[in-house]
Parts: sequence; C-alpha cells; structure tokens
Amino acid sequence: MTDLDLASLVTNAFFRLRRRGFNLGISEHLAALAVVEEGFATSVDQVKTSLKLLWCESRSERSQFEPIWDDVLSEAIAVQSTPVGLADAPNSQPPPTSPTPPPALPNIQEDLSAPQLDGLDSLQAVPDMAAQPVRAPFTPAEVENPTDLSAYWPVSRRSMSYAWRYLRRPVAAGSATILDVDATVSAVARQGFYLAPVLQRGDRNQARLVLLIDQNGSMMPFHRFTRDLVETASGSGSLPADQVSVYYFHNIPTSFLYRDAFLTQPVDFNTVLANLDSDTSVLVVSDGGAARGHRRLDRIRATTGFLLKLRRTTNLIAWLNPMPRDRWKGSSADIMANIVPMFQMDDDGLSNAIDIVRGQPLQPLQAFRL
Repeated sequence: MTDLDLASLVTNAFFRLRRRGFNLGISEHLAALAVVEEGFATSVDQVKTSLKLLWCESRSERSQFEPIWDDVLSEAIAVQSTPVGLADAPNSQPPPTSPTPPPALPNIQEDLSAPQLDGLDSLQAVPDMAAQPVRAPFTPAEVENPTDLSAYWPVSRRSMSYAWRYLRRPVAAGSATILDVDATVSAVARQGFYLAPVLQRGDRNQARLVLLIDQNGSMMPFHRFTRDLVETASGSGSLPADQVSVYYFHNIPTSFLYRDAFLTQPVDFNTVLANLDSDTSVLVVSDGGAARGHRRLDRIRATTGFLLKLRRTTNLIAWLNPMPRDRWKGSSADIMANIVPMFQMDDDGLSNAIDIVRGQPLQPLQAFRL
C-alpha cells in the first residue's frame, strides 16, 4: 500500500466525490494536491484524514466520504496488483519489454476542458467530465427595506433588582445607637446646656413577601423571567431571604401549592394562609389564560375563589402578567383584572405592582385597566 501514487488517489477521489454531489472546485483539488506534494501527508491514512478535513463540511458528508474512499482505495490496490499484459497460460513468460512510465495525470490547471481519464474508477473515458468550476465568493443580496427582527423582552434583571428596593416597611428595632442630630440640638436649645445626645433606634424592614408563580404550560417561555424575579426578590432586594416565600402552581391555584418549580413538593393552601397576616404582600405571576387567548369559566371561578380567600387575610395583592396588555382582551385575564390590580410585566408594570403590595393608594389603578 505504500507504493500507491497518492496524487492519483487524490485526483480519483476528487472526481468520484464530484459525481456524488460534493461541492468541490479547483481550489479544493489544488489544496489537496499541495498537501501530498509538500509532504504533509505521506501515507494513505494521512491522506484520508487530510481530505476529510479539506472537503467534508458536515457530518453527513463525512459519513458519505468513508465508503467512497474505500472504493477508490480498493480499486487502486486491485489495479496495482494486476500486471498489465500477463498471458493467460500459467507457464508462459511475458516478452521482455522496456519499463513503461505510468500514465501522466491530466493537467487540470492547463486544460480544464479536455476529457479526463479515471483509470482507477472505470478504465474508460468519462464522458461527463467537464471544466471544474472555481467556487465564487458568497455575495448577499441587497434588500431595500430590511425587516427589523425584535423580541418581546418584558423586564431586565437589573430593573427587577432596582424595583424590589422600594418594597419596604420600616419599623424601629434594636437598641438606640443612632444619633438624632435635630433632636439633640432641640434638647440643648430647650434646656440651655448640653447633657447627653439623643439616640434613636435603627429601622428594620419588616415587609414580608409571598410570590405565587404560575409554572409550565403557557408560562414556559417566561421561566427565565420568573426565575430572575424570585432570585432578585430574595437576593438583590431589600428583603432578607427568610422574609420571602415562593410557591408555584400550574394554571389554577387550587387547594395545593408547591414549594419547588418542578411541582413535586405540595403544601396545603390553608397552611400558607395560616402564615399570612394583614401586612403580608402577595404578588401573583401568571398569564391568566392570555397567552392562548382562552376564556374558561372553570378557570375564572377557581382563580376568583382563590383570590377571595387571600383577600380575607391581606389586601396587599397584585397580579403581574407577562403578556402585553393588548393580549388580555377576550381572555380569562380580562375578567380577573377587575378583581385584583393586574399589570403587564415591564418596568412600569413591576413598579406599579410593588407600589400596590407595599400599601400605596389604589387611585392610579383605574388608569391601568382596560
């Protein structure tokens, strides 16, 4: 196998692959010949590896290359092992002849239009062999009015982190260690002399937040945003992690909620209600049927009953809908937006929802309804 003409193997493999539909031109052929002539590939295996790297652009082409190369190689070995002009008689001796040089390879660079011979393939002239094209560079077509591709991006993680800082319910807690300058000056002016500084206790954010997040189904495209909402509320906001509770449900919050996003750890809804008080903020995150445009009576009834049970405990309830407001019309979300304040998930909607759950007046709510 080491006596094979590697350049002939490259040429015959090139023609065979061209007939099989490989997108090969004169530049690919010259590059493969340069690998052999300059000594980068000195064995059949090295030539095979080099040709796969140079000529195969996909996994499909690499799988097609293997049997084609095996056929070319086996035919080359068969032609080399069969002496030309051998007599049929077993004892006959071939007449002495002078060594015949191997047939010269066709000069592809000088005459691309001349008919080529593929001795390793069929030992006959190939009638469909024509000039090998040079691959032209890719030139994209000009478009007069290109269409701007845009994606619906509800709210960024940075905006979430910033908005959660406004969810505060400061309460004086701890020992008095903070100097009150104004009160100290007033005491000195009233008494006529300085006795001691006036100290105040520091404020601690006593707000508690409960996130009720719709999971899977039509909410699946928004999992990234709901995950960011949970992480920023408990990590980047002003609330400690132990003051944020997260529960999940699927489409309709029923008698059971779930502690994990995979909906595998159920918890009774009455147990959740028992841990709430009038100062607890509740934020519901769901499309409310607006993603698919459905208006289902059973969903409206179940969700309405769920919200009424929450209202018996706390009025600090808001709904964050990841669908744009114009998609609510005609869906279940259109009905539920009249029961609790509902806002679309963007910078303004998140800010307004946080204002609601921290006890801001509800007068601006009418401007946001449909």
